[in-house]
Amino acid sequence: MTLPLPFRGGVGVGPDPTGAPHPSVPSPEGEGKIALYVHWPFCVSKCPYCDFNSHVRSSIDQDEWRDALLADLAYEASLLPGRTLTSIFFGGGTPSLMEPATAAAIIGAASEHWPATDDIEITLEANPNSVEADRFEDLAAAGVNRLSLGLQSFDDASLAFLGRAHSADEGQRALDIAQKHFPRVSFDLIYALPGETEAGWSATLDRALAKGTSHLSLYQLTIEPGTRFSSMVAKHEFEPLEGDEAAELFELTADRTAAAGIPAYEVSNHARSGQESRHNLTYWRYGDYAGVGPGAHGRRLGKRVVRHKKPENFLSGLKRNGHGMVEEEALQTSEAADEALVMGLRLSEGIDPAALAARFGQQVLDDAAVDRLIGTGHLERSGDRLRTTASGRLLLDRVLAEIAAG
Repeated sequence: MTLPLPFRGGVGVGPDPTGAPHPSVPSPEGEGKIALYVHWPFCVSKCPYCDFNSHVRSSIDQDEWRDALLADLAYEASLLPGRTLTSIFFGGGTPSLMEPATAAAIIGAASEHWPATDDIEITLEANPNSVEADRFEDLAAAGVNRLSLGLQSFDDASLAFLGRAHSADEGQRALDIAQKHFPRVSFDLIYALPGETEAGWSATLDRALAKGTSHLSLYQLTIEPGTRFSSMVAKHEFEPLEGDEAAELFELTADRTAAAGIPAYEVSNHARSGQESRHNLTYWRYGDYAGVGPGAHGRRLGKRVVRHKKPENFLSGLKRNGHGMVEEEALQTSEAADEALVMGLRLSEGIDPAALAARFGQQVLDDAAVDRLIGTGHLERSGDRLRTTASGRLLLDRVLAEIAAG
């Protein structure tokens, strides 16, 4: 049997679910717990590869946005009483443009709405620009205990191609400051750039692994529709790396990080044991999380929730309705089961098929297809868990399409 779809190693975290309402999606794993995602939508500039909800504004009223995010948070908390807060993740956009006092207010309010676990993880995404790095000490004092730094490259020419606003030297300075002030630091790199070779990426991995962080996010460059890179490729201004070459870099990444003791625990994320992003594990294990802020998504009480993307529309909706939601839709049980399968097989730990079937009250897998793919070496069983092999991860989309029941 062949699996002809191309390599998709560096793609996002799964489909954006839609579907007809259904009231009986069961409670998530870790019932009684909740994770919080806070979206700060503002950036200094828009990177040409970025399709996230980010907006450039000449000025930002920090007081207005602190009050707006707190109000949106209070609405979500009113729907989820009695939960225990396990993590807060400030994403964007560029959350390091947020005043530390705003972060502190949100962290404080969230902990008042829900009792927090003793080891709560509070992550903030940051860019390495000097003005933002100078805020790191105050952000740590505000309660942030994990920083995710968008280095993206150690090379000035690559940073310029990626449209980044910082230099390689600024990136190193920001990493030094982050490691001084935060107990846990991760950083991002983008690979499979046009013309990138195994030797070049291997040298970059040497530098990354020598930095001493406990977590790395290593993303393959993908050309997303609607981005400036998409227009440039359409005009033949540059050619993306071939799929086979990108797959070789993906395999090299997995081998090198595993050998260094910081293996992939998800398709694009690597960590030392115990240093995985707890917030993202909640997402991939299909737990509940509340999302607040412009463009934020959430998943709670069997529903998919989306906020207004445009900041001005978010503020208008909040004023009218007391929240920033633009969409709230119940998930079909079959749809939620498929999503949980997709998310779970992105993880190196894989899934427990029997537990998923019990949770959703239906067959999640096509057993015959699973057996075929075990036979071809794309899946493997380990105790009660099913997971992809190295070759299966190269063809994850195709594997998922074949094994999903129904």
